[in-house]
Amino acid sequence: MSGPQAILIAGPTASGKSELAISLARRLGGIVVNADSMQVYADLRVLSARPSAAQERAAPHMLFGHVDGAVNYSVGRYLADAAAALERARAEGGPPIFVGGTGMYFKALLRGLSAVPNVPEDVRVRVRNCAQQMTISQLFAHLCERDPRAAARLRPSDPQRIVRALEVLEATGRSLVDFQGARAGALLEIEKCVGVFLEVERKVLTARIDARFDAMIAAGALEEARALSERRLDPALPVTRAHGMPGLLGFLRGEITRERAVEKGKIDTRRYARRQHTFARHQLSEFDWVSPETAEARIDAACARVSTDAIQTVRSP
Repeated sequence: MSGPQAILIAGPTASGKSELAISLARRLGGIVVNADSMQVYADLRVLSARPSAAQERAAPHMLFGHVDGAVNYSVGRYLADAAAALERARAEGGPPIFVGGTGMYFKALLRGLSAVPNVPEDVRVRVRNCAQQMTISQLFAHLCERDPRAAARLRPSDPQRIVRALEVLEATGRSLVDFQGARAGALLEIEKCVGVFLEVERKVLTARIDARFDAMIAAGALEEARALSERRLDPALPVTRAHGMPGLLGFLRGEITRERAVEKGKIDTRRYARRQHTFARHQLSEFDWVSPETAEARIDAACARVSTDAIQTVRSP
């Protein structure tokens, strides 16, 4: 091995991750691989800030917009797709450059996934049909009654994970907590990778988030939300809860004003950025925290160190 297994670029939304990844891919002959749970959806080019067509032409990209919004795309499916991306990168000789804001994807790449059994489709449909008849508070109360251990680990406002816990309970008769100790399926070793988290001063990041959301509205985010609304998908699906989407859907239903929908989108995105920081602090502690301005030089230096370490390992008796 003459270089890192992969370059991993994490960071909060609107921190400049995509531009950095494309610059590195062009210089190093690498492949940009998505690590953002909303940018996988074909329905969300604008609202997920997916790379533009011009950006995708500038360097090879994988796992962007390849999933239909009707699919409940899981971390397990992401790992399978990421394994294929790694194979392609190795075959072509360039480094895979994983970039995105979903910390759970990076954690799964490096540490594998909890060994939760597959839920049969008939069970999944039955649980989801039942969930659609409840408000989010009723759904969480239902989980508290049936599986208080799982409920204690979840936010009451997270319907996707609440439904997931109920599905596992229904399919196995056991709490989701029982399966979260054992892990399997890690694709990368952090010691052989270069991992950075882009850190942006909070006031600067807030201004970037607000400006980008305004730009999204101008670029057609509302039309994107309207097209998704017309599909009448299950409201528990991840695609319907992309940052900014709930507010825009509320506006289209006549529940709030356009101005309130835009402000709600900005607030939700700022809160998400704070959660991204918190997750990284606790779960991605091996990553080097760098500013966007110094990130490329720091990555180059780290790649050189990884290459040197690998050569020394090969030569050592």
